Amino acid sequence: MPSTSFLPPRKTRPDQPEPNAAVEEIEDTGAFHLISLEALVRMKLSAFRDKDRVHLRDLASVGLLDKSSLARLSPILAQRHREILDTPDE
Repeated sequence: MPSTSFLPPRKTRPDQPEPNAAVEEIEDTGAFHLISLEALVRMKLSAFRDKDRVHLRDLASVGLLDKSSLARLSPILAQRHREILDTPDE
């Protein structure tokens, strides 16, 4: 079931390279809605704060983040994605 976005995707910080995910990027579980994993990863890569890098490394450690999504990312987010995969223990 598609949602209607009341606000367009926007940056929450001026230094973010890309805006946050649109409301439409959700998955309906039946009981509630979740942001899609791909949209969450893009948001974490865009914000790229310490806690975001920790969350991304956690996703990589359980197999939810790998090289398969690199081609769908902008160059700056792909670079950050590679950094996370190349430094799993930081």
